[in-house]
Amino acid sequence: MSDADGPYLFDVGVIALAHTNAPVRDTALSYVRDAIAGDIEAVVPYPAVFGAHTVLTTYYGRSNAEASRLLQNFLDAKRIHWYDEIAEDVVRSGLSRSSATNVGGWDGYYAQVAIEEGVNTVLTIDDDFDRFEAFDTEIILSRDEFRELNTFLEN
Repeated sequence: MSDADGPYLFDVGVIALAHTNAPVRDTALSYVRDAIAGDIEAVVPYPAVFGAHTVLTTYYGRSNAEASRLLQNFLDAKRIHWYDEIAEDVVRSGLSRSSATNVGGWDGYYAQVAIEEGVNTVLTIDDDFDRFEAFDTEIILSRDEFRELNTFLEN
């Protein structure tokens, strides 16, 4: 994997999936490892870490303590650009984007962060970010992998 399409913004689903034992986690994990190693330029908004914690405990069955430990380790990555601003103008712009594209508020916020930070590609497991023209979207799971993930989550 090269940094040709970077910088990359990591969506909640990618962060969470990388920290699971799901059979389709390898692509997410490879992006996270490359970001930690500094092989790709990564932007991660701090709220995405809280979102990943919720996903890990709600959908993937991780305990609160285990999810916290895993994500605190992830936070130790010094080569990741941790986006730590939640400025009112970014939030307002995110909500405007959310309304204009009919996506959830968090996705509108992450889209606005991607634009503010000059992100070229948003890494995600869903297609909501395809609605934004300011950056590319890379859905890291194929349809078959997504079906496999859903089967995994149902069991």
